[in-house]
Amino acid sequence: MTDVTFPGLAGLGPPPLRRVRQAFPRPRIEDVEAAVAAEISRPEVAATLRGKRTAAVAVGSRGIAGIARITRALVAGLREHGLEVFVVPAMGSHGGATAEGQAAVLAHLGITGDAVGAPVRSSMATRVAATITSPHGSEVPLHQDALALDADAVIPVNRVKPHTGFRGPVESGLCKMLAIGLGKHDGAARLHREGYGAFDRLILDAGTALAAAGHVAFGLAIVENAYDETAGIEAVPAGTLAAREPELLETARALMPRIHAGRIDVLVVERFGKDVSGIGMDANVTGRGETGAPLPGFDGPDIARIAVLGLTGATGGNAHGIGLADVITRRLLDRIDLQATWVNSVTSGSLACGRIPPAVEGDDLAVMAALAAVPGAVPADARIVRIRDTLSLAEVAVSEPVAEEMASHPSCEVLGPWDGTWG
Repeated sequence: MTDVTFPGLAGLGPPPLRRVRQAFPRPRIEDVEAAVAAEISRPEVAATLRGKRTAAVAVGSRGIAGIARITRALVAGLREHGLEVFVVPAMGSHGGATAEGQAAVLAHLGITGDAVGAPVRSSMATRVAATITSPHGSEVPLHQDALALDADAVIPVNRVKPHTGFRGPVESGLCKMLAIGLGKHDGAARLHREGYGAFDRLILDAGTALAAAGHVAFGLAIVENAYDETAGIEAVPAGTLAAREPELLETARALMPRIHAGRIDVLVVERFGKDVSGIGMDANVTGRGETGAPLPGFDGPDIARIAVLGLTGATGGNAHGIGLADVITRRLLDRIDLQATWVNSVTSGSLACGRIPPAVEGDDLAVMAALAAVPGAVPADARIVRIRDTLSLAEVAVSEPVAEEMASHPSCEVLGPWDGTWG
């Protein structure tokens, strides 16, 4: 690829930044193994395993805190109940929509047979487990991983949190994993053809129907705090999933991190990837929804431009969502796996997420290119916020005008100059 130069930006650099510590509520579980064991032992949960011989534990592609530990504890607990356990990837079309790619995504997250004590069985084959009528009136077959359906019990494990593209009684969580994650490419593509405008009903309806089909024993719901730590673990029996998950979603929403600033000229995101968010950077932090439109109900800062500097290792080159950035670096561009990215974007129907922004050489130049596209902004008084990623907002680096604003916020403490490292 030919190198591109940007006249007028040479020699320019962003202003110095100051470190700001942001405080958020911090409930957390120290011993996740004990928490998982306690949940499986609850009578109403143990009852869902009675008479079962085999169990498929479904794990997705998100970078959930301690996911390998949680999965290992779940496998151990299920074995104590006498079940033979295996793990299946539940991530729709991620991993390039191949069995090998999805197993590799789990391995990136630390989930291998040796690590969790159960074999990982990956396949893209599906069978239809139930059928629903969409809000548009069309009949929608609900696909499920064929290997999972061969087990006596299916147990999805997922973080419950607000989604990046729609609002509804359930968003990202157990219902969505059942409907889309375990649906593999076939199921994910079919549901996304209904459009995000239907997801406020579609995901709950699909999750409810699949939970009632008799394959699901319970789901293991995880809620995280703003520090990327486990705040809650709950085993939700299939029969109570539709009622309980909306309550867990509201708990998760209250714990989400945010940037305590009113207006930002350039948001600089150092790390972008599927292990951070389904679209690489959480729309609940940036306000940029998966469809390319503003996220409904977003009440965070007004962000003019976003510069993204790099991809996480665990994303495996999948840069779905990078089209929501305004500027990227050349090193990021060189690491994009177009097959994985564009399959994800086309399957989800979020074509804006698969577009490639201008790529410039070097971090500082990327920031300045983004700033140059903000009308009236000049480096001396630019409002710049730099973050490690949208999961890591306990410390941010900000330019002086933003530091002055945040100094008056009760949840912020302005510290010394930012030295380029994170605490």
